[in-house]
Amino acid sequence: MTNAKGKTKFPAWPATTVTAVADVLADTNEGLTGREIGLLLVQIGIADADGSNKRERLSQALLSYQHRTQSANGVIKFIAEAMAPVRYARQPDVFSRRRDDLNEVLVHIGLRVNDAGSVARGATASTLDEAAQHANSLRTELRRRGTHPQVLAYCTREILTKNAFHASLEATKSVFDRLRQLTGDHRDGSRLIDEVLMPGSNGTPRVAINTGTTVTEKDEQKGFAALIKGLGSMYRNPTAHDPRLHRPVSDEELLELLTTLSMVHRRLDSARV
Repeated sequence: MTNAKGKTKFPAWPATTVTAVADVLADTNEGLTGREIGLLLVQIGIADADGSNKRERLSQALLSYQHRTQSANGVIKFIAEAMAPVRYARQPDVFSRRRDDLNEVLVHIGLRVNDAGSVARGATASTLDEAAQHANSLRTELRRRGTHPQVLAYCTREILTKNAFHASLEATKSVFDRLRQLTGDHRDGSRLIDEVLMPGSNGTPRVAINTGTTVTEKDEQKGFAALIKGLGSMYRNPTAHDPRLHRPVSDEELLELLTTLSMVHRRLDSARV
């Protein structure tokens, strides 16, 4: 469809999609500032709107413009301007985060934001699982799996910059750091694990993941300690010493590692200290 000026007129998007786009771009912590939103609206000729917060303000402005023009052109143009790569020359991780989050929304209407920051055609998903698959984002899949926040806190920046090598290193550090926080012990590596997870002189670990009253539970505690030692040996020690060139980590391997580390943190959530 074209308008009187010969420009393509794109069909209006569902209101829920526009609102979700506004939620991403005007996110309280990670989104555009109120000033940036105002300047972009003026730049592309969309009237500002009232709202109790940035997300409502942007959502109302985009929805009102779409309703008046009966097209999604304004929304598409706002996304393109907000996602122009030149804006993120010094913050490539912010660009990756916003693009991934937008693509989780746009995949439901068969669109995506490409590397140039423009809205383009893409795969269509009708379920959240399909959206995670087509959005092609490691963060999307980690959220779908409910990855423990302690894991994400240590490696999100590395994930956003597509650095699986250092993401595996930082994520593995999270477990050792968590044990130090739980116990106040300043040791590291195997010495730390032996000190806080293995039975002491009284037969009770300082950090116990079960009651330790049966042979099975005692074996589980020892296995838990051995698992953390193994993860440190596989992903923390080699990556700390070997060049990335000689220690590649694929996205699939990273995903499996982060899922395992998430399980470790969940056991520590309910551990007795």
